[in-house]
Amino acid sequence: LSPASQAASNAARASSKKTDTRCELLLRRQLWRAGLRYRKNVEGLPGRPDVAFPGIRLAVFCDGDFWHGRNWERSKAKLKRGTNASYWVRKIERNRARDRQQELALENAGWVVLRFWESEIKKDPEGIAAQVVRCVKKLRRAQPS
Repeated sequence: LSPASQAASNAARASSKKTDTRCELLLRRQLWRAGLRYRKNVEGLPGRPDVAFPGIRLAVFCDGDFWHGRNWERSKAKLKRGTNASYWVRKIERNRARDRQQELALENAGWVVLRFWESEIKKDPEGIAAQVVRCVKKLRRAQPS
């Protein structure tokens, strides 16, 4: 991959937060209100899940719509009409492939993985949190006593 320039690459990276994004904060706030306690950005796990429940092996990712390729076919067509198209298409495709590899690695290690799009979380943080709460309850019930 080759960015348009090093300055452009640095600017793009600097403007993209890696942790504590708005959607992560919205979701975590709702999970906390629901009484759930979790770990965030767990370094030892593939993909460093945004929220993790190690005791029940549940990993939650809050995927940015642009960086993780939401509505990819439509987004890809739009990117192809823009500046430095080949760079951006390869970049997002590589991100999507990495997401799949990390999810598979977690599942092979016995983890359940939930992925939510940033726009879904922003639109309905309570509803997304409710999905996580249901999964947590289900996994806790399934644990041997």
